[in-house]
Amino acid sequence: MIRSLLAKRGIHSAAGHNDDAQGQRRLARLILLLAFLAAAVLYLAKPPPIERALMLAYSPGQICESRLKPANANLELPVRAAFVILVRNSELHELRATVRQLEDQFNSRHHYPYVFLNDEPFTDEFKQAMEWATSGDCHFGLIPYEHWSMPPWVDRVRAKWAMAMMGSQVPYGDSESYRKMYESGFFFQHPLLADLDYYWRVEPGVEFSCYIPYDPFKFMADNNKMYGFTISLREFPVTVRTLWKTTSAFRAAYPEYTVPNNTLQWLTTPNGGYNMCHFWSNFEIASLDFFRSPQYTAYFDFLDRAGGFFLERWGDAPVHSLAVAMFLNKSQVHYFDIGYYHSPFQNCPTDPQFNAEHCFCNPNRSMIFNDDSCTNSWLDL
Repeated sequence: MIRSLLAKRGIHSAAGHNDDAQGQRRLARLILLLAFLAAAVLYLAKPPPIERALMLAYSPGQICESRLKPANANLELPVRAAFVILVRNSELHELRATVRQLEDQFNSRHHYPYVFLNDEPFTDEFKQAMEWATSGDCHFGLIPYEHWSMPPWVDRVRAKWAMAMMGSQVPYGDSESYRKMYESGFFFQHPLLADLDYYWRVEPGVEFSCYIPYDPFKFMADNNKMYGFTISLREFPVTVRTLWKTTSAFRAAYPEYTVPNNTLQWLTTPNGGYNMCHFWSNFEIASLDFFRSPQYTAYFDFLDRAGGFFLERWGDAPVHSLAVAMFLNKSQVHYFDIGYYHSPFQNCPTDPQFNAEHCFCNPNRSMIFNDDSCTNSWLDL
């Protein structure tokens, strides 16, 4: 009897040892897996020194190249302005279609120049195609590495983790290149824009669906306008969780920069929060002096140091819009009722005669009739 009890206890004891050993092996495998994942995140989060070395090796001709057209040698433009386009070589054909429309609807009568910017050298094919498609002079520029990289004070591992967590919740949720805040804080610093007073932002693949019978650049200059838009809508809240809080902190630190007759009421809720309204900045015509101003540069630097461009996904559209609302009054901002389409939204002039004579868009589908549009509330200010 005693022997059988001891034998059973020995069996149970051996089984317990086996369970402990298996548990330790599982724990060891889990630790190895976690270590591998941590190493992978750290590897992916490392800054790319090879890219930096390549950028430093670029020639001055690659950083700023101008191809001037003899026909424009004696051209005197009424405004020092240009179309500014951030584009990749792979987007050539989308951009050709866009530029062709822009020329047909407006620029073939004015010959304003184009500034093309890229984070890698433009190909000869791209440059030649743009020369053929445009009536204005063409300028091709490289973006400095320091303007197209994650700043050193941002925790890269944390930023990569935030991108992975956002994933496909919103467009470009897991994209690092989308977060590189070139359009928010650096484009106006490029030497190709140094002699310009106004810029018109254009993106590959957009459509200009109506004839433009006047010069928007001259309109801006003649009427003391600093910022122009054509579509407004609401941002995805998940991408700007702390942007309003950080902006409020900036306003507290720099109260002198918020003008008395500002338009902050357009983008705030009754309880003082952010209602997500913003100008859709893929179309904007603006004064470069506005972006170069002490108040805008201070605001961008404040946001940049907070890290939200990478740790969240602060886009240039809400940043530009908050800056406009703080630093300009309504008379300095203009709604351009120009035929424009950027998937999936469009602005289409609703005047029946003008639309019939000069447009190929459906006014009933204009963003101004969308519940997510903020344009009517802007016009009601």
